[in-house]
Amino acid sequence: MTTVSNPPEIKYFNRMTGQLEVEKVYGDKFIKFLYTSVAGQTIGNLVTNKYFSKFYGGLQDLPSSSRKVRPFVEKFNIPIDDYEPGERPALDPRDSYRNFNEFFIRRFKLGKRNFVTEPHRMPAFAEARYVGFEAINEKGLYPVKGHYLLAKDLVGNAQVGKIFEGGPLLIARLCPVDYHRYHYPDNGKVLDNFRVPGVYDSVNPFALKYKNQIFIKNERHVSILQTENFGRLAYIEVGAICVGKIVQTHRWNKNFMRGEEKGYFLFGGSTVVLLGEKGAWKPSQDIITNTEKGIETYLHLGSEVAVKG
Repeated sequence: MTTVSNPPEIKYFNRMTGQLEVEKVYGDKFIKFLYTSVAGQTIGNLVTNKYFSKFYGGLQDLPSSSRKVRPFVEKFNIPIDDYEPGERPALDPRDSYRNFNEFFIRRFKLGKRNFVTEPHRMPAFAEARYVGFEAINEKGLYPVKGHYLLAKDLVGNAQVGKIFEGGPLLIARLCPVDYHRYHYPDNGKVLDNFRVPGVYDSVNPFALKYKNQIFIKNERHVSILQTENFGRLAYIEVGAICVGKIVQTHRWNKNFMRGEEKGYFLFGGSTVVLLGEKGAWKPSQDIITNTEKGIETYLHLGSEVAVKG
């Protein structure tokens, strides 16, 4: 029988603390089983399809799932006082959520996160771990080792992809422990939006080592945005294993404002990918530097993620 070593530690740079930190991975044993064992690879297609993810995500809507909230908060040191409580009256906010999904899509309290306002600075559109490139090219292989990311593949449309050829790229990975709402990075309007069908593989860096086409094979929701300060953007929400649903809360035919909520992911780890036009903007320097080292950069929602080119 083949023995597989434990997944290596996932280290990321926390901009707020200025330190390298080790990620606490939710479901790490399951991810290891699914991507490294013969049995896991055999059943892989059964658990990475949308039906399994929607079923598992639906379990998080059951009232009984609320029992998972308190242990989850304690294990992953969630600063629960930073968030609005749930709809159920309770003395302790950990007991105020009707089910796990209500907790999962919790909102920050007013004033806990602020968006940079200078026109030349792009605010982080998700509270997540970021990698970034000034331009999509043959050197930009991280975190998809051995596979060249192309704009046309990410958006799932060759004609639309031409707009973003050679442009900047940001990948924001949201862990299950993170805030799971995503926001607009600038003022503007939606030019187009469409869904790209696909599977629901994990976006965990460990899984990416074993499947190098996850960002172009997973189900995606693509929005083409016209912004005031950063040109056209392709804003891509990527589904992942056990993500019950990608929910759009903003109306497509309504102009949006910087920092306004665009939508949210129900239960599961997930990713937002942002593409820009060539030379329009570039990721913040610490993101670029860390990406070159193969390290993600953890940012708070609304802090600087990129600057105008």
